Amino acid sequence: MVKIITDTLSDIPSQLAQELGVTVVPLNVHFGNDIYRDGVDLSTDEFYQKLTTGEAFPITSAPVPGVFIETFTKLAEETDEILAIMPSHKFGAMYESALRAKAMMKTGCHIEVIDSLLAVGGEMLVVIKAAKAARTGANLEQISDMVKKTIPRIHTRMVFDTLEYLRQGGRIGKAQAFLGSLLKVNAILGVKNGEVVPIARARNRAHAVDFLVNFVKGFPKIESLVIEHATTPDELEILAERLREIFPKEQMYRSKVGAVVGAHVGPHVLAVSVLEEEIT
Repeated sequence: MVKIITDTLSDIPSQLAQELGVTVVPLNVHFGNDIYRDGVDLSTDEFYQKLTTGEAFPITSAPVPGVFIETFTKLAEETDEILAIMPSHKFGAMYESALRAKAMMKTGCHIEVIDSLLAVGGEMLVVIKAAKAARTGANLEQISDMVKKTIPRIHTRMVFDTLEYLRQGGRIGKAQAFLGSLLKVNAILGVKNGEVVPIARARNRAHAVDFLVNFVKGFPKIESLVIEHATTPDELEILAERLREIFPKEQMYRSKVGAVVGAHVGPHVLAVSVLEEEIT
């Protein structure tokens, strides 16, 4: 069976990854001189606690190729086909690190590394679809082809209430368009062509959440959906209730925006990612 690898930037819950047989490679989170493996040495809850208690501002980094080599080598003992689905190369060095590791492998195992051009819930939806296909017996070529056709049908929107973390982290990017005299702004960002882009500004949090609901309503048919929060589970459940008329609540995936993205958007992020149904 094809083994699927992803990373913690995909925000796939550990229990779901385990159920689907997905191997998750952690990114690194740095608080001053302390380095933590995301989701291994530092849970998401612990990360946000550190983020909001005034400790050193966090930075993040990709694992070195050696980490991928170790992962590939271990899985090659169980299979001869591995598919690594990585976040957009514009979000960091994960994709490049995995490619370098693949080039250094001395094994007959067939390894493919795909740049999903996504992150967070969008990347998660691709990984879930790939893992389910692997469990049905699809081979590497079939799953790879399916993944590449799925990526353009995935859409992510994310709302948060301050640009301060983006500013401090130096990752303001195209969201610079939202910067004026105020950092307190209900910004709405999306992921397009592998990078974060500004979508809109809402007058307040309620209007920002309305935007997410209307965004989901705009799709005629939805194959799968993931909703995410960081530190506001009650708000996530309210969003789920509002979306249940559009997509079955019990079929929604729920997750938390992890440390790598949380370091740049802060603790009050709320996100939705949609896999629109393929038009035949």
